Amino acid sequence: MARELGLGGTERQLAETALSLDRDQFEPHVGCFTSGGFRAAELRAAGVPILELGVRSLVSGSAVMGARRMGAYLARHEIALVHAFDVPLDLFAVPVARWYRAPVVLSSMRAHRDLTPGLTRHLLRLTDHMVDGIVVNSRAVARQLTEHDGVPASLLRLAYNGLDTSIFRREGERAVLPWDGAAAGTLVIGTVCALRPEKGLHTLMDAFRKVKATRPAVKLLIMGSGPMLAELQATGDSDCHFQPAERNVAPWLRAMDIFVLPSLSEAFSNSLMEAMGCGCCPVASRVGGNPELVTDGETGLLFPVGDAAALAERLALLLDRPDYRRRLAEQAARRMREHFTRQQAARTMGGIYQEFLARGA
Repeated sequence: MARELGLGGTERQLAETALSLDRDQFEPHVGCFTSGGFRAAELRAAGVPILELGVRSLVSGSAVMGARRMGAYLARHEIALVHAFDVPLDLFAVPVARWYRAPVVLSSMRAHRDLTPGLTRHLLRLTDHMVDGIVVNSRAVARQLTEHDGVPASLLRLAYNGLDTSIFRREGERAVLPWDGAAAGTLVIGTVCALRPEKGLHTLMDAFRKVKATRPAVKLLIMGSGPMLAELQATGDSDCHFQPAERNVAPWLRAMDIFVLPSLSEAFSNSLMEAMGCGCCPVASRVGGNPELVTDGETGLLFPVGDAAALAERLALLLDRPDYRRRLAEQAARRMREHFTRQQAARTMGGIYQEFLARGA
């Protein structure tokens, strides 16, 4: 269950889990607050039933009606396990599922709780005592939950995000950039993320200016939407291109030589996985789950959080050593194919479900 079924990393992971679970063991249903979204169309086309609760706010009459609708659905379909995939459903579906006596109730934590402070964090801590288990997508999130929120390690289960490597691969369509056809030797540094403060985009902009001072052919591509767009555009120039977020990001990733994830806070980045699958050379801040994806010097490079000078040094190294850059990119793509496919992620999640179902039975 998730708030909606549109564009977003959590929505993608939910849909791919539902689509990839072993049908000999599971009959997945998906629940959401609001209707619509292209993930809903994907799921319906694959025969996955969708429950739309019509909840507009957790403090409105629609939440009461949605709870009753959910309870009736659980009973009618004899749902054995309820898994909340995001924070809104952790807060709603967990207590509702407990009230209606679902045999197994799981929640998820797919981002650091520092991003959900105040009352919301307090309420999430209450749901920690209602669930049979909490699924996390990185060891970094697991550490934060145990060290800062007092969650027992025995309650946590790790299921890394999975990647559809038939889409996110080196071969395929490449986006046309404003600089295509320019002088030979143009290299593109890029990122794909929501344009929010915690993504550390000013670190990337500062590092790009340092690198460009001695390598004028380099370009910067930032793909995403969010509240910082105008602010970032004001600090850019003609060598920076801003592309709004869209569903099909693979062609844009293939247009990048180096992918940078400069996050100040990160759990386990879908964008970083997608870039690695598409053959970009990854450079990421040493925070959260990034080191669980990028092994420094083997499948990419890491740099200290917020350190624009260190990022610039790593970018310069990759720009000046094309063979090294390509080798890191090849090893990053291989890591995705061998360890982070959506089929592997679904098997892991299925194993977690079977464990708790056996215990509940």
